[in-house]
Amino acid sequence: MTTEPTGRRPLKTRDWPLFQKLAAWLARSGVTPNAISFLSIVFGCGAGAAFAATSHLDGWALRCGWLAAAIFIQLRLIANLLDGMVAVEGGKGGPTGELWNEAPDRVADALILIGAGYAAGSAPVLGWAATAVALFVAYVRALGASVGAGQIFLGPMAKPHRMAVMTFAGVLSAIFAPAMTFYFHDAYYVISAAQIFIQLPLLVVIAGGLFTSIRRLRRIAVFLRTRAQP
Repeated sequence: MTTEPTGRRPLKTRDWPLFQKLAAWLARSGVTPNAISFLSIVFGCGAGAAFAATSHLDGWALRCGWLAAAIFIQLRLIANLLDGMVAVEGGKGGPTGELWNEAPDRVADALILIGAGYAAGSAPVLGWAATAVALFVAYVRALGASVGAGQIFLGPMAKPHRMAVMTFAGVLSAIFAPAMTFYFHDAYYVISAAQIFIQLPLLVVIAGGLFTSIRRLRRIAVFLRTRAQP
């Protein structure tokens, strides 16, 4: 069972020397885990704003907007990684640590996905729907913990996976920022790259999130049935 009773997501990147040294330096510098968690909201806001700004940009500015969104997403994930490392490995955890570990994540998720819904070639309804699904995925994980099943981090569309999809969306849109032209039945069709590289990832986040929620709910149901057996 992929659970972690302490509520800490298992991440291989915690073992990377770069992040270990950076977390140790932050801890020595007096930076609090809560401040790093808040920084993840700032980066999430930057990603969402960069996505939305692409609707008003063109040329190289458009490419930079897509790329900025991808970079901000990765900075958000790094902040998510470091806040826990400073709190646990650095011994800087506080009484409100769990609150700051969860709430900023939900805000950052919403900022990024809603912003992507307003990106060039995208559709707001997809951004809002992806946000709703992402929040439900996180809710089901918390539900598992509340009933004693532990934190269930099953994918395929947990937070790291959602952010990976949206990072690739930003990078691919930056590469293929100009319109893509297709020749079909003796006619040319011009399709914005964003219609493919933003709408499709949002649909993946939505479909994958629903599937992830079902998997987690089934895991919780198995736990409850097993616990109820005499």
